[in-house]
Amino acid sequence: MTEEREPLLSLRQVRKNFGPTEVLHGIDLDIYAGEVVALLGENGAGKSTISNIIAGSISPTSGDMTWKGAPYAPSSPKEAIDAGLGLIHQELRLLEHLSIAENVFLGRWPKRAGMIDRRYMEEQAHAQLKRLGLDISASRLVHGLSTANQQLIEIAKALALDARLLILDEPTAALGGAETELLFKQIARLKADGVGLIYISHRLEEIQKISDRVVVMRDGNKVKEFDSGDVPVRTIVESMVGRSLDRMFPPIPEPDAGVCFEVKNLSSPGGAFKEVSFDVKKGEIFGIAGLVGAGRTELVRAITGADPIALGDIYLNGQKVTPKTPQDSIRRRIVMVPEDRKLQGLVLDHSIANNVGYANFSQVSKFGFISRGSIRAFADKTISRFGVKGQVHQSANEMSGGNQQKVILAKWLARDPAVVILDEPTRGIDVGARSSIYETIVELASKGIAVIVVSSDLEEVLGISNRIMVMAQGRATGILDQGAANDVSVMELATR
Repeated sequence: MTEEREPLLSLRQVRKNFGPTEVLHGIDLDIYAGEVVALLGENGAGKSTISNIIAGSISPTSGDMTWKGAPYAPSSPKEAIDAGLGLIHQELRLLEHLSIAENVFLGRWPKRAGMIDRRYMEEQAHAQLKRLGLDISASRLVHGLSTANQQLIEIAKALALDARLLILDEPTAALGGAETELLFKQIARLKADGVGLIYISHRLEEIQKISDRVVVMRDGNKVKEFDSGDVPVRTIVESMVGRSLDRMFPPIPEPDAGVCFEVKNLSSPGGAFKEVSFDVKKGEIFGIAGLVGAGRTELVRAITGADPIALGDIYLNGQKVTPKTPQDSIRRRIVMVPEDRKLQGLVLDHSIANNVGYANFSQVSKFGFISRGSIRAFADKTISRFGVKGQVHQSANEMSGGNQQKVILAKWLARDPAVVILDEPTRGIDVGARSSIYETIVELASKGIAVIVVSSDLEEVLGISNRIMVMAQGRATGILDQGAANDVSVMELATR
């Protein structure tokens, strides 16, 4: 049926070089009106490069594109937007000092009598946010909003464009189940209106729900195309990685009998979480699940001293260690890999060596002095343990999401922590890298470290945890052993 129609967008033999390296090798792709095409592949497969070429952020080295049958070669994102193509980026690109409405209409603020029509702008922005289930004032500043809410604002920006083709790059990476379902309803409406969509996601279970076709990329090549979205996840994964996968999650070791880490009746000043208690055994992987807004991230930030605690105490090996600052937490061997690795976990424009060194000055200094050589040698030894692909002199922003996450893990594990907290450890990370992260988590537990994993990915938290604490509306609603935990039992507790 698609052969009888003219595609909205066509790519023919599109190639892209960065210096002497060709990263796209002659890509052919058609997108039709009213369909969702899932574009899948591991990090580095070329998905983002294709998206940025279509969206006008970069130009192809060679090849041709057509839009609605006419030659198409945008020289800037504005030119692509004016033509009717929009890109929702995986990484948040909001300006925190501006209001939600100003961000939604950034670069195209509506005017009336020569002045910005703020009333119209805020009404329209609020309407788009309500479509996504976010009922907050569009006049408030973006600063202070959660990552999930900021992601919804990014999506609202694209919906407000009235585009005829949308590229959604990991749109649900920071969203929970309820927000994701609202987004899927909007995608269905856009399809019915004849909008074409390119959908990029590492959450492969979503693909069967919303995609009409699946295109798989590997190492800059289009290696597989499926004419339906109803493709087994295993088949997609094996196409992505080019090998058979026997198991996504490694076997989980049994923890020691003794409690290593304990949280008692913890409450936040603002009510984000209330009277939360749990304990973690030495060598245990303790999962924390719940819907967006349940208070999971706020809880672990307070545990590590990043946010204040109103009531309650924290114990490590029986001693009260309630931290007041992140530095206090680190000194007590409690470390956290944050949800937003780019803003909170790394200094992106600094080298891998420096990022590792910043957390380990005491180990790289000699008589109070630090040399570049000592930092590089220490970092090289540290990251080699985790199979990080890259050289220590590279900037962190040149690495894939999976390798960035490994660098953050490496820098903290060099401090010999007793407790490691991972907030959304595989957010925006491809399937191959996720398996590697899971193996690292299991390795930590096997060494006797207490590991706490916060995740919005239900399959992940079920697959990697010895026990799971479920949170809802700031409260712990139950703790499930691995044998009793499944998607139904977790969701029942998460919706209490």
